[in-house]
Amino acid sequence: MSDTDKTEIEAIAVEAGAAPPAIIEDCSRCGKPVTLCVCQDIQPIDNKIALLVLQHPQEQDKALGTARLTTLHFKNAVFKTGLSWPSLTKALGRAADPKRWATLYLGSADPALIAPGQSVVALDAKGKLLPMQEMALADIDGVIVLDGTWSQAKTLWWRNAWLLKSRRVVLAPSRPSLYGKLRREPRREGLSTLEAAGMLLSKLEKKPGIESALLATFTKLLDLYRLQPPPPGAVDGLRSVKSGPRRRPPRRYSRG
Repeated sequence: MSDTDKTEIEAIAVEAGAAPPAIIEDCSRCGKPVTLCVCQDIQPIDNKIALLVLQHPQEQDKALGTARLTTLHFKNAVFKTGLSWPSLTKALGRAADPKRWATLYLGSADPALIAPGQSVVALDAKGKLLPMQEMALADIDGVIVLDGTWSQAKTLWWRNAWLLKSRRVVLAPSRPSLYGKLRREPRREGLSTLEAAGMLLSKLEKKPGIESALLATFTKLLDLYRLQPPPPGAVDGLRSVKSGPRRRPPRRYSRG
């Protein structure tokens, strides 16, 4: 948290006639409040298929968001925040051909057309299942995951035309997200960025241990979050002064 933010919080507290809340520092590595930091136990995985996470700059869920945690799990991963990049090469920071990359697409596949046990599905430009799934999912150099709400993810998709050149894949998870009631997902198959990337790379690289490692970190984060004490009334009051009335949370994209 910046000094400016701290000063603003203290000023709001004085205006509201309440004692300023205790300032909780953020972890310099994962960006989470230190009370929710689980990155110290992460051992980076030597992944063959690269990972690029593009996060919308207005994605604000510092507590439960998992984008940064996801990339910390891999040696071959890049995390970027922004709205648009002129090419995959610019976003990634090195030469890359989008035709050899796959984007975790915003759409979904017809469950009736998915073979039993098939968790990663390749689609054509019209959202239809490709006839030769094994070939479509072979020889992929890297995967791209968009992080944000549904509207934010759609903005990233349409503002980066080079994404249209990549292959499109969707997930067909056998279980709902571990978020449970902590975060509402618009679709049953909606997953956090960490769950989605873990599942995708685990299947593409045929290494179940990848998904297991990421889920272990996610479980630790959720357990810590549930143990956090409820904010005192003074803090609730500060929220109302700063943010106004509580609003219905935005519909989440299937990553977060």
